[in-house]
Amino acid sequence: MLTIARDLVDKMVAHARADHPDEACGVIAGPVGSDRPERFIAMENAERSPTFYRFDSMEQLRVWREMDDRDEEPVVIYHSHTATEAYPSRTDIGYAAEPNAHYVLVSTKEADDVEFRSYRILDGVVTEEEVTVIQ
Repeated sequence: MLTIARDLVDKMVAHARADHPDEACGVIAGPVGSDRPERFIAMENAERSPTFYRFDSMEQLRVWREMDDRDEEPVVIYHSHTATEAYPSRTDIGYAAEPNAHYVLVSTKEADDVEFRSYRILDGVVTEEEVTVIQ
């Protein structure tokens, strides 16, 4: 189960809407081993694509080093889908390399109704999980 603060959900949704029609992406870091998402990090979609996202390699290196320096890890890795439901694509599954991360998808295909879902992806197996939003 993903337990996450309302303001972090709002930031992911705002980022997804701002980057629409391209996919948005980013990370929420938290203390190592805590499973607590705390620090929102919007990242650039190096592909600038409505159907695919990829972290810029230099930005990713910088962000992961910063997390290491702060004794953090990626608790949430998020991106948006602009024309499909909030479910991981085969490409998303193939790129899921953080076994402890929650993979959040935000679908902006409906302008008035954003779909927000979270998954665990381990060894190619996708498991949807409950999301609890706290104040």
